[in-house]
Amino acid sequence: MVFNRSRVIPARLYGTETRSGARVEVLLVRRQEPGIWQALGRPGRRLRVGARVTVEAHDGSRSTQVEILEALENGLRLVRVSDESALGGLGELPLPPYIKETPDDPERYQTVYADAPGSVAAPTAGLHFTEALLDRIRSYGVTTAWVTLHVGLDTFRPVHGEDIAEHKIHTEWFEMPEDTAAAINAARRAGSRIIAVGTTTVRTLEHVARDADSTAGDADLFILPGHRFRLVDAMLTNFHLPRSTLLMLVSAFAGRERILAAYEEAIRREYRFYSFGDAMLLL
Repeated sequence: MVFNRSRVIPARLYGTETRSGARVEVLLVRRQEPGIWQALGRPGRRLRVGARVTVEAHDGSRSTQVEILEALENGLRLVRVSDESALGGLGELPLPPYIKETPDDPERYQTVYADAPGSVAAPTAGLHFTEALLDRIRSYGVTTAWVTLHVGLDTFRPVHGEDIAEHKIHTEWFEMPEDTAAAINAARRAGSRIIAVGTTTVRTLEHVARDADSTAGDADLFILPGHRFRLVDAMLTNFHLPRSTLLMLVSAFAGRERILAAYEEAIRREYRFYSFGDAMLLL
């Protein structure tokens, strides 16, 4: 059983644009190198190249500055964060817009095994697991293994247009540790199944299966119906947004008609969808 150990970072920053004094929001999307990030911001007119945003703690004890370096495609900005070490005390978890109330305990939006900071959204299939459940799974002889894929916002963007093959999905950083690769190879030799927990784990495993020499870097695999799965034998996944790349991935695995029928049944039985919702096991 393979899990994504990526941890959600406090990537949503609220601050003041220094020239105008306007309140702005900056959402760090992807770290390119130390101090340099791709980010989204609003209002966009306040965040032109050269703008600086001061983000300060409520008590004034800590602060950092975000400088807009470059305008990128799809509304993204390239920014410099002056003090990344301050983010933990200044930023907020970037909860999806359909979550209207912030959880009392931010750890509710983290998996119990998350220890690799870098995601801007939780690999939510893993939220169903507790330490006790993991111990129980292992007691049945199931091997647990870990990969990292830092989840970006592009994973959740709806697909527009009629030709889904033309949809551009951005890369996400991943890592396949040597011990995980060894565990997967041992399971294969023993005839055991590889169960991926979450679509991000699926994407990581199938990317590595496509390029066996790639154990860390940028995953760019867009899994559509017709994809031949090379590593994943089963997956646990939540119920996803319509017209999302995630829904296309599970349809590629189980078949579109079967997935649509499962979703209709879930709606009829009032299952919960999305991040804090229920999950399905696809065999």
